Amino acid sequence: MVAVRPDELRPLLLSAAYFFFVLASYYVIRPLREEMGVAGGVRNLPWLFTGTLVAMLLAHTPFAALVARLPRRRFVTLTFRFFLVNLLVFFVLLRFLPLDRQVWVERAFFVWTSVFSLFVVSTFWAVVVDVFRAEQGKRLFGFIGVGGTVGGIVGAWITTALVGSLGRVQLLLVSAVLLELAVQCVVRLIAPGAGTPRGPTPGPDAERPIGGSTFAGVLHVLRSPYLLGIALYMLLYTIGSTALYFHQARFAETFADRAARTAFFARIDLAVNMLTTLTQVFLTGRIIARLGVPLTLGLVPLLTAAGFATLGVYPTLAVFVVFQVLRRAGEYAVGRPARELLYTVVSREDKYKAKNFNDTLVYRVGDQTAAWSYDKLLVGALGLGIAAISWVMVPLAAAWLAIALWLGRRQAALAAGPTPEVGPVGEPQPAG
Repeated sequence: MVAVRPDELRPLLLSAAYFFFVLASYYVIRPLREEMGVAGGVRNLPWLFTGTLVAMLLAHTPFAALVARLPRRRFVTLTFRFFLVNLLVFFVLLRFLPLDRQVWVERAFFVWTSVFSLFVVSTFWAVVVDVFRAEQGKRLFGFIGVGGTVGGIVGAWITTALVGSLGRVQLLLVSAVLLELAVQCVVRLIAPGAGTPRGPTPGPDAERPIGGSTFAGVLHVLRSPYLLGIALYMLLYTIGSTALYFHQARFAETFADRAARTAFFARIDLAVNMLTTLTQVFLTGRIIARLGVPLTLGLVPLLTAAGFATLGVYPTLAVFVVFQVLRRAGEYAVGRPARELLYTVVSREDKYKAKNFNDTLVYRVGDQTAAWSYDKLLVGALGLGIAAISWVMVPLAAAWLAIALWLGRRQAALAAGPTPEVGPVGEPQPAG
């Protein structure tokens, strides 16, 4: 299944288990978040996305400060346990507050889940690209992704199977337990003396505080053409994802029952993760090896352009579900591993700071831009329907494809160079 060397086996399995519990924890509560967003009214979604952007701005600075001052093991575990405590707080509020006072708690939970999903997944991949080199990532990231996808399947299945009997609120406790198991995996993955296949940053050196400025991630992105290109890639990816999310919310309004909507979202998640698993097990490694990073990185943008064009011609629920499942599965199985390979050739500081900035703040700026444009401009001012909005997204997907091809070629050149590390201005610098 995977070309793994003996010294890579332990970190490979721990990384896969780590990703399993991260995504299982998230997918248990993801359908709750989707249902709460729809229940609050599609017209209120742009305000929820605004709240998410504000929350992300508030969360990014303290995270960057922790990265600069604490060893890797400390700031990673603190990040995860902060979110775990939040889950317990939401459980208490949703369990004991009167129903007529829970509307704002549900809106806060929507915002919080959006922040949670980006931070924990971004932190996971930051650790993984710090542990493995670019060459190893091409061989191993697909298998690591299988762990996360299976976790997503298990999480979606838990919600589908138990939401009726256990209840929505109790699922938060299940998510908290899974998140703590993820912490236990990452502690063992990066424990001093545990061994690492990375090479340039082994043992105790990897646990020294990274140092640097709290705002170094932002500055490095603005100064580096390569990191700025990744930011633009993320921005266009997010705009497309948010447009599809609003399409989904409009289709979901046809479901009158909250439990039925929750189950519908969970079934989509289940289909996405099953398809992703099959692709990751049998195709991901072969696709990256055969096509290389540039073409692999361009597959999802190409699929997105074709999918929006098809939805523009046939704006039906069936076409939307097929497009959504294929696009999300393609992103998780192929697009995400290829995108994370872009960070294997940057400095350690940028793996955590610049990457977190791109994965969280830039991501949410794209969310915000797409949310308000969709609701206030495309629907509100212009009165466009799903078909017309889909056609608007086609040229944006084409621009996304062009950036993906450029980034892939640049990554391949840097990885093949004698010093495959990118400094704050996008120029090679010594590794380690």
